[in-house]
Amino acid sequence: MQHPINILERYWNFTEFKPLQEEIINAVIEGEDTFALLPTGGGKSLCFQIPSLAQEGICIVISPLIALMKDQVQKLQEQGIKAMALTSGIPPQQLDTLLDNCIYGNYKFLYLSPERLQQELVQERIRQMNVNLIAVDEAHCISHWGNDFRPAYKNITVLRQLQPGVNVVALTASATPKVVQDIIKELDFIQPKIFKQSFSRPNLGYLVLHEDDKYYRIESILKKYTASSIIYVRNRKLTLQISSFLESKGITATYYHGGLSNAEKDKFMQQWLNDQKQVMVATNAFGMGIDKPDVKTIIHFNLPESLESYFQEAGRAGRNGEKAFAVILKNNSDELLIKNQFLNVLPTVDFIKQVYRKLCNYFQISFGEGEFTTHDFDFNTFCKVYEFNTVLCYNALLLLDRTSIISLSRQFHNQVSLQVIATNPVVFDYLETHKDFEIILKSILRMYGGVFEHDTKINLIKISEKASVAEPVLISALKQLEKDEIITLNLAKTDAQVTFIQPREDDKTINRIASVIEQQNDLKQLQVQAVLDYIKNESLCKSVQLLSYFGETNISPCGICSVCTKTKKPTRSQDLKALRNRIIELLENGDVSSRVMITELDCSEKDLKKVLQLLLEHQIISITKTNTYKLFHR
Repeated sequence: MQHPINILERYWNFTEFKPLQEEIINAVIEGEDTFALLPTGGGKSLCFQIPSLAQEGICIVISPLIALMKDQVQKLQEQGIKAMALTSGIPPQQLDTLLDNCIYGNYKFLYLSPERLQQELVQERIRQMNVNLIAVDEAHCISHWGNDFRPAYKNITVLRQLQPGVNVVALTASATPKVVQDIIKELDFIQPKIFKQSFSRPNLGYLVLHEDDKYYRIESILKKYTASSIIYVRNRKLTLQISSFLESKGITATYYHGGLSNAEKDKFMQQWLNDQKQVMVATNAFGMGIDKPDVKTIIHFNLPESLESYFQEAGRAGRNGEKAFAVILKNNSDELLIKNQFLNVLPTVDFIKQVYRKLCNYFQISFGEGEFTTHDFDFNTFCKVYEFNTVLCYNALLLLDRTSIISLSRQFHNQVSLQVIATNPVVFDYLETHKDFEIILKSILRMYGGVFEHDTKINLIKISEKASVAEPVLISALKQLEKDEIITLNLAKTDAQVTFIQPREDDKTINRIASVIEQQNDLKQLQVQAVLDYIKNESLCKSVQLLSYFGETNISPCGICSVCTKTKKPTRSQDLKALRNRIIELLENGDVSSRVMITELDCSEKDLKKVLQLLLEHQIISITKTNTYKLFHR
């Protein structure tokens, strides 16, 4: 057996382990059932990869995240380690061959989704494999109270029956004490070795800032801290808007969301990783497997949906040990927005029954049939035919996917894309002689700001509504625009695939998961409330609030969060006097706005207003017509 440190050096070029890694690896090698709770960046994957490489045989890795499976398999293959992932869409004959390779081909890692594990063929072949370890990644998915519970995870224990002599390692980056106990119970651990690394990040300052103008605050933060940063936003449109805004202010930025092509994702990712761009503006599709140690600031432009997801995203800052910041920007409208986005669109059991029945009718699935049949799926057309709210319907389909009623491919948002390749003058000259296309093209230009610069995903339904034309007429017009070399057009025939995992039984099918639906809706209510409690609590250290949520006790205030710094620096008369003198000194050089003062003087808005009011009252300063401040005698 190779020594773990030699494997670490050979494949990963590290000479020492991160905290707890070596202890976890040794426990796994010794055959112990092991639970590892390591925060984001703690190096969870090595905790099962090294033990497997140290021994004969193959490691079976269960993960719900296809993108993460593919990423890990690719990295292992690049290092000359034989690994494969059995994702959806593999034909039966190819699946048969791949499983044979795991038995006879010296493969070291087999990545599976929990749903794939339920197939008889897969189970039969696993029984024949020389399995040296079972790894359950994102183990919190097995708990009803986990962030992203998946009922199929509860069937992972079938591996213990197929390979009764093999130990299990469960890994997660976010779990409350209740979830930890659930994981240990559900995986049938007996006297497990439990390793929990403190979630404390002494170098990371958690800030919650109330901002009426979030754009200005982002600009001032990124100009003050010019190192690598990530801004998390809630939708794709904002990624483009904010990155364009930052570029206009001289701050290099790019963007990332699930609707980009793989080539675009890779290009924009590399620009950020190689420091060609300071800022990555992204949805939560970004960050999985990213280990950039020098990220200085993580900014949440919108409130996160849970403290679990926030902690993971915030944890991507300051991995090099240097001081870093995780900032949430909030204003008076955010509470209503987060409730509208996450609570008011939770599908009820009755609504999910309705969506499921219509989905079966849409594909003409007969009662008792449909199991393991796959169908091309046009999500937008489906919603239009049955007059479903798209967000509510999407959430219902996601829940059907998570509960293994169906399997749904995720690439179904705006799969039609185009780019305007003609110049502005050419476009408007063209419209002079093609009046029928004017309203269509102008609608596209107004709805999609970057359509001249790059290939842009568009929503046909929204464009047809805005331009008041039928969708077939719109498609015909786009084809003509392409033919006339005004645009390039990628017109997808389908934008998703649906696989029915269970035979159609209508309400009976959904009744089996009704309690899960209701419990998950309750959990989402609790998670959103926890986020609102966190942003509103201005009396307790932000780090203490987060660590308490994850079950840690006896925690000291961090000293660097937005609460601690406010407490540490109470407003005293000498502080205000010093600020008064600094304002006068600044105004000696000319008129200055209050915004510039906050940035230049690094003071709070509250203190600045107080001192400016006193200076105005004593006629030391005055306000100009452009709302800047100047010394009274100037």
